[in-house]
Amino acid sequence: MKIAVDEAKCCGAGQCVLVAPEVFDQRDEDGIVVLLDAAPPVEQHHAVREAVQVCPAAAILIEES
Repeated sequence: MKIAVDEAKCCGAGQCVLVAPEVFDQRDEDGIVVLLDAAPPVEQHHAVREAVQVCPAAAILIEES
């Protein structure tokens, strides 16, 4: 799995961080998503897929390997 985020789409809701804190964070100044791990381990894949589903701005993209 490879992850990409579209910072321009991100609205700073933080749902991704709540669901997958090992993979996503937010910038302090504006809450925009920060990708911590673009190729997370298998153990994180379920959480990443959930983060994609709950993102209100559809700012997270995943490519399954």
